[in-house]
Amino acid sequence: MLKYFNACFFVMLLISCASEQRSTMQPTASAIAKTNEIIVVCDQKHWDGELGDSIRYYFESPFLILPQPESNFDLRHFTAEELRNQPLRKKLRTYLLVGDLQDQESRTTKLMMQDISQERLQKAKDVSSFNTMIGKNKWAQGQILIYFFAFGEEQLIKNVPLKYPAIAQRVRDFDENQINETVYVFGENRDLSLKAAENMDLKIKIPSEYKLAVEDLGRVADKDTTSFIWLRKETEDVSSNIMLYSYPYTSKDQFSKEGMKQIRNQLGKRYISTSIEGSFMQINDVDLPMYAGEVDLNGHYAWESRGIWEMENDFMGGAFVSYLILNEAKGQLIYADGFVYAPGKSKRDYIMQVEHVFKSIEM
Repeated sequence: MLKYFNACFFVMLLISCASEQRSTMQPTASAIAKTNEIIVVCDQKHWDGELGDSIRYYFESPFLILPQPESNFDLRHFTAEELRNQPLRKKLRTYLLVGDLQDQESRTTKLMMQDISQERLQKAKDVSSFNTMIGKNKWAQGQILIYFFAFGEEQLIKNVPLKYPAIAQRVRDFDENQINETVYVFGENRDLSLKAAENMDLKIKIPSEYKLAVEDLGRVADKDTTSFIWLRKETEDVSSNIMLYSYPYTSKDQFSKEGMKQIRNQLGKRYISTSIEGSFMQINDVDLPMYAGEVDLNGHYAWESRGIWEMENDFMGGAFVSYLILNEAKGQLIYADGFVYAPGKSKRDYIMQVEHVFKSIEM
């Protein structure tokens, strides 16, 4: 009898320990991943009111620059009750929880208070600039939760434009890994990466699906010559393209909006055409403006431009993003351009994918 009791007690102890361990473990299910999507969790009255208007105004502002308007982020709204009643809604990837900590009856506030310590709550009361907090993997692995709070709805509304840039950048940074997995899902085309390295003194990681369309290679050591490569990736939905062009650097006067426009139009006229005779690619900055400005690309001085392109003498068009990068040690400029053709499809994510390739550039 004593042996039986001891055995039962040991089994009960194991069950108890296992139960306690499960309660403290991180969730094991993976979040359902989608880039550029933010799940906004807030009370319905806030979403329908001025606060919701402000959130939509900033987070759904237009992405620069696409043929048809597309927002920077795709927003979906859930209430705390909807999260509780439909558990699958807790398995998504990026959440923005917005709450008025002054409203103790708010279901959203109660949800947020589960994760905001008393110390941080006191800090939020004492320091008005402390109004965001980051959490991860609350309901699934691979999640990010951005808590955005204030004491009073009026203060929340005032804080939206102030915190939007930092929150947007935090989401962008979080999405980078997923974009990288999408772009390089089948690995790297090492032959094309090596071709760029040998002919342009340029390190760039070309995704495996890209194929060589046109090459016109000179000798980088000779400052009077240029090198050009056009790469293409074709799927049922989109044609994604990369142009790489190296040419001599003479002065910083080459970095300008008009200079970048001239380079792209020259390359488009010389190398890019369709099956229709007399067709060539040009920038269309009449229907939409071309944006250009100074940026830093992996520690290198560069200019970025964005706009739309179209084919002269043919009915095709799309979006592009370009970088003009200084390799001062080699006395060279690298022009890296990505353009997409995706009729009837959203183009934002495709442009972001070719842009991601350019982020791998090193010299």
